[in-house]
Amino acid sequence: MHTFEELSRLFIERFNTDHFPKEPASLYEPNRYFLKLGGKRVRPVLCLMGNELFGDISQDAMHAATAIELFHNFTLIHDDIMDKAPLRRGNETVHQKFGESTALLAGDVMLVAAYEYLNRISPNHSSLIISLFNKTAREVCEGQQLDMDFEKRDNVGYDEYLNMINLKTSVLLAASLKMGTILGGALERNQNLIYEFGRKLGLAFQVQDDYLDAFGDPEKFGKQVGGDIKANKKTFLLIHAFETATPAQKEELHALLNNNSEDKVSQVLNIFKACGVDEWARALKEKYMEQAFDHLEDIAVLTKRKEPLKELALYLTQRQH
Repeated sequence: MHTFEELSRLFIERFNTDHFPKEPASLYEPNRYFLKLGGKRVRPVLCLMGNELFGDISQDAMHAATAIELFHNFTLIHDDIMDKAPLRRGNETVHQKFGESTALLAGDVMLVAAYEYLNRISPNHSSLIISLFNKTAREVCEGQQLDMDFEKRDNVGYDEYLNMINLKTSVLLAASLKMGTILGGALERNQNLIYEFGRKLGLAFQVQDDYLDAFGDPEKFGKQVGGDIKANKKTFLLIHAFETATPAQKEELHALLNNNSEDKVSQVLNIFKACGVDEWARALKEKYMEQAFDHLEDIAVLTKRKEPLKELALYLTQRQH
């Protein structure tokens, strides 16, 4: 069994090849530029980890992992356009550097390249893999649309937000693991258990992300805390605050969200703490982690084979940045 770091090195070594034709360079160079910005490559490595849970890593798993990473980067290029984001990983975004129209096309051909790798998977598995890939791709788009819809609304319920995060973030982690297990020959029950492990891990990851943005240590977090508060983003924390606040606190929260005063972040954090949002968020993350580990425990393989996944899950959800 390999650790996440070992599999990450193996994947990056294979992935760092040219996925695109030479011409027209004005279309394909933006994608080469974007892929060189790197990233954690968590999703494709999860595919390899799911594969290794049931046997040796196969060439088909490497093709699926490559398709997953290309798809993920396609979503990032388009998300950056929608968010009007100037930077990604400290560098200019594709639309900022090459223009919005080129960025749209570059994202499109990134997705086409993903399907080319899926088509390399052996016929006895390709139909199931492509079906799961398509379902997941559609769900990610649905999640992104819901996220944009929520920006225009004053109130979003907990269940609505949970559904959006599930679609936007969790299903791709879950599907990456499941694709690996399908290619490793796992039975359907084990495939479904690994999917649920990935889904709950994704929810725990998002709770941690929301928590760090509000309560993280700026030194460790690597950026100024309170970014979500300044942007009035709907998060697990804000939604829970509205659901538990007194009428006076709700009124104050609404007023704070409608202005951009210098002490907005600190005042919102005071309300969060008064509502016990920090403790609640930590408990919610632990709840999702426990559920994730229960699903992992139920998978019918030797316990020691699950250790790398346990370690990765803890790393992703206990990080401080």
